[in-house]
Amino acid sequence: MEAAAFDYELPPRAIAQRPASPRDASRLLVAGDPVRHLRTRDLPELVGPGDLLVLNDTRVLPARMLLAKPTGGAVEVLAVEPASGGWWEALVRPSRRVPEGTVLVDGAGVGVLEVGAATGGGARLVRPVGSAMEVLLDAAGQVPLPPYVHAELDDPDRYQTVYADRPSSVAAPTAGLHLTDEVLERCRAAGAEIATVDLSVGLGTFRPVETELIEDHQMHTERYRVPAGTWDRCQRARRVVAVGTTVVRALETAASTGERCGSTGLFIRPGFEFAVVDAMLTNFHLPRSTLLVMLEAFMGPGWRDLYGLALAEGYRFLSFGDAMFVERREDGAHRTGRGG
Repeated sequence: MEAAAFDYELPPRAIAQRPASPRDASRLLVAGDPVRHLRTRDLPELVGPGDLLVLNDTRVLPARMLLAKPTGGAVEVLAVEPASGGWWEALVRPSRRVPEGTVLVDGAGVGVLEVGAATGGGARLVRPVGSAMEVLLDAAGQVPLPPYVHAELDDPDRYQTVYADRPSSVAAPTAGLHLTDEVLERCRAAGAEIATVDLSVGLGTFRPVETELIEDHQMHTERYRVPAGTWDRCQRARRVVAVGTTVVRALETAASTGERCGSTGLFIRPGFEFAVVDAMLTNFHLPRSTLLVMLEAFMGPGWRDLYGLALAEGYRFLSFGDAMFVERREDGAHRTGRGG
C-alpha cells in the first residue's frame, strides 16, 4: 500500500501549541451517523456496563538534558531507553561533533555523562558518570516536548496524564492527557470498568513513513506490559475501549504473541485482524505517521473525511490537540474475537 495514501494537508495553525484548560475541555469528535461534536468531559456518555476502559499509565521521563563539551560547545541529549551494562540509547545533538569517549559536563562544569558509540538510526550510547541514569535525569533533565510544539509549558505536568505512574517514556500517551480523575470516576459511575497497561512510548512514534510502500517501513520497538488482571478483564468485557494507540499496540501484541510483557515491533496496518480492542479514544495524528496507518486499519479509510471535517470545524491537532472516539469497523475481515 502506498504511503502517499496517508498524506493530508495539515496547516500549521491547526497544530495545538498548548493543552486545553481544563484538560477535559478539549473537543471530542465522535464518529458515527451522524457525527457528534462533544467535549472529552462527555466521555462517560459513550461508555456503560460491560465496557472496559484501558489506560496506559506510563510516565514521561525528564529525558532531555542540556549539557556541554569540556571545550564549551553546547550538546543536547535525549535519553531514550536502557541498553546494557549501564549504557542507554540516546539522541545526541550535534552528534558528529561529539567524539566517542567525550564526557559531557553540567552547568557547574562537572562531568556527568559519557558519550559512546553510534547504534544506528542516529542514536548513540551514553552512560552516566558516578550515578544512575535515573538520578542524573532527576537532577539535570527536563520533560521533552514533541518537535512540533514550540511553546514552553507553564506546568510540565500538563504533559503527563493524571494517572501517570512508572517513568519509562520519552513521549506522553497523549490521548490520556484529556482525562481527569472526575471524568474517570464518572465513567465508573456509568458502569464502565477501568484497567491499565504500561507501554513505554519511544521517539519512533513521531517518525513518519518515508518509504514508498508502508510495508517497507521499519517499525520502531517499544517495551510493554499487560498485567494479568487487565488481560483477564479484557476477556470478560463486552467492549474494550483503548485510550490511545499505545494501548491498542500493547493489547494486540499480547493477543498476537501470547506474551503479556516484552518488546513489541508490531506494525498495525490495513488488513490487520484485531482480537481485543473494540473502540478507541485517540488524538489527531501526523500525516504519514504509523499511528494514522493504525487508524485506517481500525476504522477504514473514512478517517480522511473525519479529518477533513475536523479541520473545517477548527479542531486542534496532534499531542496537545483535540480527540476522536471511533469504533472498530465490523466487516468480518477485521474481527477474530478475544485473543487467548
